[in-house]
Amino acid sequence: MQVLITYYSKSGHTKTLAEEIAKGVKEVEDIVCVVKPVAEITKDDFVASDGIIAGSPVYFGTMASELKAVFDKFVAVRRKMENKIGAAFATSGDSSGGKETTIMSIIQAFLIYGMIIVGDPLDATGHYGVSCVGSPDKSTTINAVLLGKRVASLVKQLKSSG
Repeated sequence: MQVLITYYSKSGHTKTLAEEIAKGVKEVEDIVCVVKPVAEITKDDFVASDGIIAGSPVYFGTMASELKAVFDKFVAVRRKMENKIGAAFATSGDSSGGKETTIMSIIQAFLIYGMIIVGDPLDATGHYGVSCVGSPDKSTTINAVLLGKRVASLVKQLKSSG
């Protein structure tokens, strides 16, 4: 069972948040965690993953074109992605900078791929996914770990029941 965490990061903040999410994924036994920037993602990475957590900085209220290109490029494998777990995260430079709309743009792509969407757990923020302004602070890193653990746990439950 594998969870892929992929991201686009220009300043390094989104990469840092991805690494924090990975800590939570790694807490779940029998789950392989793969962390890669979008430039290194292959179609095989995408299809081999039972869960994907994708992140982006806010670019005009939506995901960066580099992340969107991944969803566009792999559309031919869409049917192979059905019923896999998807989650999203975002970073921004401003407190009202469009983090939720960016997360929703990622979630929309996952929905079109037929994936099962999860937000962060109720013991985190219980919203669309983890996000922050600038570099992740202590509260955000805690929530990031919880999101990663939730996705990995759900992947394990789903694969075990099927």
